[in-house]
Amino acid sequence: MVGVVKMSDVAHEAGVSTMTVSNVINGRPGASEDTRARVLEAVARLGYRVNPTARQLRAGRSGAIGLLVPHLDGPYYAHLAARLDTLALARGYHVIIERTGASREGELAAVTPERVRPYAGLVFSPVQIGIKDLRRAHLEVPAVLLGERRLAGEFDHVMMDNVGGASLATTHLIEHGARRIALIGGRPDGGVDSMATLRTRGYRAAHAAAGVPVDERLVVDAASFTTKDGYEAVMRLHRTGVTFDGAFALTDAAAMGALRALADVGLRVPQDVQVIGFDNDAEGEYLVPRLTTVDPDNETMAERIMELLLRRVEAHDTGVPGGDPVESVMSARVVVRESTLAHAAGR
Repeated sequence: MVGVVKMSDVAHEAGVSTMTVSNVINGRPGASEDTRARVLEAVARLGYRVNPTARQLRAGRSGAIGLLVPHLDGPYYAHLAARLDTLALARGYHVIIERTGASREGELAAVTPERVRPYAGLVFSPVQIGIKDLRRAHLEVPAVLLGERRLAGEFDHVMMDNVGGASLATTHLIEHGARRIALIGGRPDGGVDSMATLRTRGYRAAHAAAGVPVDERLVVDAASFTTKDGYEAVMRLHRTGVTFDGAFALTDAAAMGALRALADVGLRVPQDVQVIGFDNDAEGEYLVPRLTTVDPDNETMAERIMELLLRRVEAHDTGVPGGDPVESVMSARVVVRESTLAHAAGR
């Protein structure tokens, strides 16, 4: 058909009333299986699309997507929110950020029916709650999960390759001569998947693959992964007198702090200590020296999140099944800049 397809066009094509089409699209009971099948076939044949703004207003919802994140004290989630908002605006939505504080109480409160009802869909990065909690929450809106915890395949889930990316970072340092590599923000494993434990596994795996032993004194914990934490972790390490010729910071923010600390104690980067971060934050390109980092494919990640979420939103709004949950793991690569010797070597 030419022009905008209306609900009345679908009704005429399927030989039913407009009210019946509305009931089928919105998942309300009353239509027989045969009628439902005819309506959905007509929807597909004519290319009918629900107007999300109009439907959201009728349902008492805004055209908003909720982004539930643990914290906002580093650049990563701010950049993710900006990317998602740009993509959402192009599709008639906007993003509202809610900070959960990475606490169980904050995460449970964020997924209560009262909190999620205004949203068309959710992008949620859980840290403390698990699949049983999400089942009990009875989420009323479509959701895509982020983060490192695999939650039993009941939701679409988009993940970084934390282990692989950390292994690439560590291998990069080893290949360019580093043998005593400090891990800034490292965590003991404990069997719990988190960003820090997964990146620590990658660090250890790269050492094992290269036959380079890990000096456990170089695995330096940090309260969090901010610039301040990276600075303080390197200063603590320096005060111990333990030498190191490389530093892998678990985030670019922590790497920025590490660069400042190394300058304050008179160590040159990369001549004395090579430094690599993780996240490919935009600020890293404007540091002195420019920061070598791991790019976890942030742009593709944002596009994938929005693609999966809006597919679920459309399925939710039309009553058409959205298919099985999807798990997507993004690929990682090293972005070479001035803080490692690879830059001088042209690699």
